[in-house]
Amino acid sequence: MRSPKSLALATLFLASTASVSVHAADPVFFAPEALPSGWIVTVKGNLRAQPTYPGADDLSFIGYPSLSFRRAGTVERFSAPDDGLSFSFLDDSAFRFGAVGRFQGGRYYEDNEELFGLKKIDWAVEPGVFVEYWITDFLRARAELRHGVNGHHGFVADLGLDVVQTFGAFTVSAGPRLSLGDSDFTRTYFGVTPEEAALNGRVDAYRPSGGITSVGATASASYQWSEQWSTTAFVTYEHLVGDAADSPIVQEFGSESQVGVGLTVSYSFSTGR
Repeated sequence: MRSPKSLALATLFLASTASVSVHAADPVFFAPEALPSGWIVTVKGNLRAQPTYPGADDLSFIGYPSLSFRRAGTVERFSAPDDGLSFSFLDDSAFRFGAVGRFQGGRYYEDNEELFGLKKIDWAVEPGVFVEYWITDFLRARAELRHGVNGHHGFVADLGLDVVQTFGAFTVSAGPRLSLGDSDFTRTYFGVTPEEAALNGRVDAYRPSGGITSVGATASASYQWSEQWSTTAFVTYEHLVGDAADSPIVQEFGSESQVGVGLTVSYSFSTGR
């Protein structure tokens, strides 16, 4: 299980940044009595199980709230469960561009005693930009480019393609994923210095390079119970590749297969008529 400190920091970051996950050009903060009429607010409760740290073979649980806003009369846009929290600068029928952010948990000795001697990695936030394009009315392409702050200071990118279909109250989606990281990112999470190798005694020194870090897929299913309530369940799978997969941390203590599952409950309400 992830440490309480890491869980608290994750919840704080996601809750605070969720206020910018909007679908309009003007920023709005969550204060229903101060919002102008004609907005729809969606409050979400999220529960996820994900690898304790990049390359780990066990899962930790995290729960956090999030918010999104849209003008009344506009259709709620599809959002994949592994999208970063987004703010659109440009938002038309097929194309979106804007700012994005993600949280990356840390790696701590208390997570796994086998990590003895390896450096602690603090949590990180990853601000960046995203671009999204609907190739057809059921096929979405999305790319995110982000830079780490605090726990790591590398560049990372995520590319995804989603097939999205609606069947009555159900909406299902699935599609492939590709992740990349530069050498600063891979050396932070998958590298081992000679000093760390000597202290740990079970892993050799390793200096990875940047490149493709994983390939995988994400699938989700949503059900719209009413105009106000909906739930979404999802599963993600990443297979570490390249220098990330060859890391002695992954080979000795972790797994190349990275699985995540989650559930989101959403409640929407209007701020006025």
